Amino acid sequence: MHDDLVQQLKRDPNYHQLVKSRSRFGWLLTAAMMVVYYGYILLIAFDKEFLATKTGEGVMTWGMPIGLFVIIFTVLITGVYVRRANSKYDELTQAIHAKVKP
Repeated sequence: MHDDLVQQLKRDPNYHQLVKSRSRFGWLLTAAMMVVYYGYILLIAFDKEFLATKTGEGVMTWGMPIGLFVIIFTVLITGVYVRRANSKYDELTQAIHAKVKP
């Protein structure tokens, strides 16, 4: 019974669409996060002077808002993924469940 269910899922075009779409979007967000994060790390490694430059008359330097941007960006792309998962991916998952439900 279990093997039959697995084979039925593998033949479902909605399943293939779900896997392909979710994988592609996941890799896109991963690449964006890596560019932002490693860009910040490379900036720390190779341009400390820029990060130590003050933003105004106070004591804050450019390193603080850029570091905060990295954190906020992480939260934002997580929200983007959750929003897409709750709309498009959930619809595909429900369609798959409906087809294989006994």
